[in-house]
Amino acid sequence: MKIQDIPQTGKLGQTVTWKGRTGQLRRIKVTPKNPRSGAQQIIRARLAAQAAAYDALTDVQQQAWISAANQVRTRSTLGQSGALTGSQLFIKVNCTLQLIGAPTVTAPPLKSLMAVLPVSGLEITNAAGVVTLKLATTDAPPDGTILRACEWQKSGTRRAVGYRVLGTLDSPVAGKIDITALYTARFGAPPPNSRVFVAVSACASGYEGIPVLFHARVPASA
Repeated sequence: MKIQDIPQTGKLGQTVTWKGRTGQLRRIKVTPKNPRSGAQQIIRARLAAQAAAYDALTDVQQQAWISAANQVRTRSTLGQSGALTGSQLFIKVNCTLQLIGAPTVTAPPLKSLMAVLPVSGLEITNAAGVVTLKLATTDAPPDGTILRACEWQKSGTRRAVGYRVLGTLDSPVAGKIDITALYTARFGAPPPNSRVFVAVSACASGYEGIPVLFHARVPASA
């Protein structure tokens, strides 16, 4: 329910408060389900492995990560953010490198400027009931460009949540990258009149850029 209170977010007693589009919202705290899916277990295993790997570094190596982490801020919440810890940056960088199939590192990589992604939009066709999803591009995206999406929504939706990693983008063919197989493998074929949301983000040396969001409506069968 909507509340009037000082700006806040997170758990308080048996309630959870967060910032919604219309103001602050609060609900009873509920323990989320733990499906222990294959994808979930892989991510947890990677996190655990990288946490152990950081613990195995020398003091000099750990200090290098601590110094680098002082320059990396957390995502702002209620206008506040802070620096990451050395272990947080190590795990973040190496899990991202694993995500795109790149080798992990023991020394903090330099953070470089992200390339501007040449992806211009999401195009959806429906030929005789066969739905195809393609990203329009003006050039080949950088290697390791990450694709995320969420389950299809009603057509009136303009803001989606629950994005999941689907993989990395291939090279375009005639200015299009077909992402149908990646999407349907995770969420199934979206029905006509539904809306599909995707996000693409550049990745360089284990640092991920700001995601670029696209959405499009699935047309009726033609």
